[in-house]
Amino acid sequence: MTATEGGKAPTFTLPRDGGGEVSLSDYSGETVILYFYPRDDTPGCTIEAIDFTAMGEEFAAADATVIGVSKDSVAKHDKFIAKHNLGVILASDENGTTCEDYGVWVEKNMYGKKSMGVERATFWIDGNGAIKQAWRKVKAKGHAEAVLDAVRAG
Repeated sequence: MTATEGGKAPTFTLPRDGGGEVSLSDYSGETVILYFYPRDDTPGCTIEAIDFTAMGEEFAAADATVIGVSKDSVAKHDKFIAKHNLGVILASDENGTTCEDYGVWVEKNMYGKKSMGVERATFWIDGNGAIKQAWRKVKAKGHAEAVLDAVRAG
């Protein structure tokens, strides 16, 4: 299954930073910005997480909650958050089910070597649980601002 614009967002319940769980259903009736990223504490992923954090109040003012998802463990997420003083929710999809549900577990080609990995992608999920917009093959720099602009524009 691949999540597509206009379609229903796949539901999920995942362990999150700091303990506990986060579910899409926790935000029923609310806007969720769900972003997938390859790995904690890598250059692009760090830029993206810091940018989403820096714009956290602006996303909140637009009634949007930002949730990042990778296959890293909760312990790695906690270290990543502490190291960079992040203010976004980070969910752990260690078994990859949610990544597969959203179609972001893909074959990558790095320097001629093929491997499977998480595609950097973001989904704007509206209050009805539908995907309003999807960004795929995202470049980290400037992405959070582009998402915020889209949410503000409605």
